[in-house]
Amino acid sequence: MGSFVRARLLHWAVAVPVLAVVVLILAWGRSLPGLVIVLVVGVLAAAVQAAVHHAEVVADKVGELFGSLILAVAVTVIEVAMIVTLMVSGGAKTMTLARDTVFAAVMITCNGILGLSLLIGVLRRRVAVFNPEGTGAALATVATLATLSLVVPKFTTSRPGPQFSPAQLTFAAVASLALYALFVVVQTSRHRDYFLPVAMEGDIINIEERAKPPPTGIALTSLALLVVALVAVVGDAKIVSPAIEAGVAAADLPQSVVGVVIALLVLLPETLAAARAALRDRVQVSLNLALGSAMASIGLTIPAIAAASIWLDTPLLLGLGGTQIVLLALTVVVAVLTVVPGRATLLQAGVHLILLAAYLFLATSP
Repeated sequence: MGSFVRARLLHWAVAVPVLAVVVLILAWGRSLPGLVIVLVVGVLAAAVQAAVHHAEVVADKVGELFGSLILAVAVTVIEVAMIVTLMVSGGAKTMTLARDTVFAAVMITCNGILGLSLLIGVLRRRVAVFNPEGTGAALATVATLATLSLVVPKFTTSRPGPQFSPAQLTFAAVASLALYALFVVVQTSRHRDYFLPVAMEGDIINIEERAKPPPTGIALTSLALLVVALVAVVGDAKIVSPAIEAGVAAADLPQSVVGVVIALLVLLPETLAAARAALRDRVQVSLNLALGSAMASIGLTIPAIAAASIWLDTPLLLGLGGTQIVLLALTVVVAVLTVVPGRATLLQAGVHLILLAAYLFLATSP
């Protein structure tokens, strides 16, 4: 029994979160040389892998739908913490950080993660099959949240510039939270079968019967280590953020690129989890992760930032620019055409990935 316990403690998924926290404690608040920054980035990447592993263990215990929800919410909490931390210390130059990060998360999830998931599914089965009812409902919620929170501020007239008045921001925050909560109820209870994978013939696959769930003790341990790993991810990402900001400035890139980098970092766990699900013929689970992450990014981040804006001195600019609105509208239209048939080919996967490439290019060269 003792050797078994030692083997469990030496397991990489247990050791990495602990190592990441140790690195976080040792490096916090210090000016680090380049080689140490590279080391922190390596530990950060390993912590992301550990987070995905533990999220999958928790998902095996509570079910894929709740597991996807736990990962999306946990990562969104990390995203909010990073945004607020940088806004507190960044001053006026961070006025658009929340907008840039949330928009980047939407584009990465709805084009990058979704496109990658479809690509893997297509390469395995020639045609990626999913449930259009559930995926369509998720997409409609994402489109509504994105429009209310990121597009409408561009056209309101109560305040100068692309920002809400306090009353408008409160409404947007409450509406976002209410929509997200409503979706969670629909996904996990009333219409749960809409979000389960389907076979090529259209039959629903009960993925929760495919494997024996882990013991409760192991699941609880993985849940605790998931939290530790995600805290380490945000902390280590915060440590390397000055180097990111300095690199963005040195490369003469727009300040909005910082938001893109933050979104890429915090969405790594979902990206890896979605890719693994697609490799296991669970394309629907991958799409749940992609659209669920986009939904959580807006539905939880906007209310949290709205609450934080009470004591933040920095104005909160949420309205997108013209180019960003065009990209968002194109993403929604393409995603609708992808989702409605319930089947996707290599072409749909390629279109979404090209849209992500266009967004990343225009973010660096507006």
